[in-house]
Amino acid sequence: MRGIMKPVLVLGATGVVGRGIVQAAVARGRPVVAVARDGDGLARLRASHPDADLSVMTGSVADDAASAALAAELRNLGRPFAGVVAAIAGMPARGRLLDQPASLLCERVCSDVVPHLAAARALLPLLADAGRGGSYVLIGGPGSELPWSGYGQRSVAAATLRMLARVLHDEARPLGVRVQLLSVEAPVRGEPHRHACPTWPTAAEIGERALSLVAGAANGEAASTRAVVPFAEARHRSGTSGSQPRPTSPDPEPLDPAPPWLQDARTLLQDLTPSPADRGSPHETP
Repeated sequence: MRGIMKPVLVLGATGVVGRGIVQAAVARGRPVVAVARDGDGLARLRASHPDADLSVMTGSVADDAASAALAAELRNLGRPFAGVVAAIAGMPARGRLLDQPASLLCERVCSDVVPHLAAARALLPLLADAGRGGSYVLIGGPGSELPWSGYGQRSVAAATLRMLARVLHDEARPLGVRVQLLSVEAPVRGEPHRHACPTWPTAAEIGERALSLVAGAANGEAASTRAVVPFAEARHRSGTSGSQPRPTSPDPEPLDPAPPWLQDARTLLQDLTPSPADRGSPHETP
């Protein structure tokens, strides 16, 4: 079975969530092509899975030119992909929007959202060429529905990415590719951290949910065809887990009262002192 499985392409594979996606795919015996800018990180990732069908490739989706170059390299592999999982994100920038120049918000959106569009423009045709049933999954972070106090830039960028996913979902239909955003409205419990809360998802759990969306598209399932799929509603297909899918609705309403993870996040943010001058680090694109 493993020999006939199409590989999954993971963008941002050396990040916390990216490594979790690779880990989940390897656990399923699925071939993986991991892409990131960090060559040393890719080498460590490859060494951590010595027996897996894991290929690594140094590349970027920072803009149209870089994404087109990456797509050309991927075509040269001669391997049709079952799906793409884009786990690319910038560093959280703290501070109130009203305390920062408007240019910083523009930079934030450009660093967090534009690479996703550049990647999709280059890679959706690649999935379409592999036949119908391809899946393109974007990983969304906290703040897209409810704003994070002290993290206004991140909230606006997350909401923009959410709308981008909806637009791409509609525009990719004629290509026979399903575009979806896996909305993870909670911090990731992927690295040891004194503030980490047990209710936050791990990177491997996020990887499992993302791969479930890829598998659902390949199998022609219509149960989860929405453009935006909440993390808690994405079906968990791991053979070692007995979790069941939660019922879905065409247009789910925000949870009320606030879920436990949001309370945990608010507690965490209250412990942090926002710094208007803190702009974070440059966008981590693969």
